[in-house]
Amino acid sequence: MQRLASDQPLPDSLRGAVLALGNFDGFHLGHQAVVNRAISLGFHKRAPVIVATFDPHPVHHFKPDAPPFRLTTLDQRERLFAHAGADAMLVFAFDEALAATGADDFVSGVLAGRFGLAGVVTGTDFTFGRGRSGNADSLRTLGRAHGIDAEAVPPVMVGGQPVSSSRIRDALAAGDPATATRLLTRPFSIEGTVERGDARGRELGYPTANLSLGGYQRPAYGIYAVRVRLDDGSEHDGVANLGVRPMFEPARELLEVFIFDWSGDLYDRVLEVDVIAFLRGEQKFDGLDALVAQMREDEAQARRLLALPQ
Repeated sequence: MQRLASDQPLPDSLRGAVLALGNFDGFHLGHQAVVNRAISLGFHKRAPVIVATFDPHPVHHFKPDAPPFRLTTLDQRERLFAHAGADAMLVFAFDEALAATGADDFVSGVLAGRFGLAGVVTGTDFTFGRGRSGNADSLRTLGRAHGIDAEAVPPVMVGGQPVSSSRIRDALAAGDPATATRLLTRPFSIEGTVERGDARGRELGYPTANLSLGGYQRPAYGIYAVRVRLDDGSEHDGVANLGVRPMFEPARELLEVFIFDWSGDLYDRVLEVDVIAFLRGEQKFDGLDALVAQMREDEAQARRLLALPQ
């Protein structure tokens, strides 16, 4: 899997590629349908397949103060696209220049001129160009004039509603990771480097690996059953507090993960934490004894849940 930048020409080996064009944050069922169609078209044309994404997200360009909402990092998306069978990931830097590019110029100058694409696949709701002046229909028309076959894939429906990134964000914010998992086809995962904390968890008998939430969508604050992948490839069950730790001052937003039956130094290592099940909301207890008693109950409940068939 190659990671490419949109301001650079494609390698010769990728000229004539089929491009899955969208943002694909989360790479949910709907996104997967678009990329799967691009891969099928690439097979038919005997052409390589590239998946595009945008960084920063266009929302951040137009609303820089928007609260964090990302479902995946670029690294996570790269792994997901590779697993789906794509040959490369193309990262569009969404800046003033791209925002000001008209729909015609985007197709003629970028898709055809700079990249020499043979095909483009989007969702039916895809828009592009200055002021969102382009859509799937105009892409088909404009593409045809430049030798690009453009197709649009209809939304995937689950529960009578289209699968969307906003629907997944809403589920996470409501403390419903099961719905997010169903729409993503895998658990929502937070990846980060373990930071040094104040060692309060260790003092209470629950040493935790602490991760910043960064640009991720914030799930409902609370206690979760989680599954953790270490940077050595091993997987472990655990329980995590996601929130601001109301028992301790100063308040600091963190993901604090207690990994079951594991010991060792995790500082500065990269972890990926799957958010499996919501156990309860954050709360403030009368004292540390009550807190530790509840933590034991949380651990037992998480162990039971994670032992069930997933």
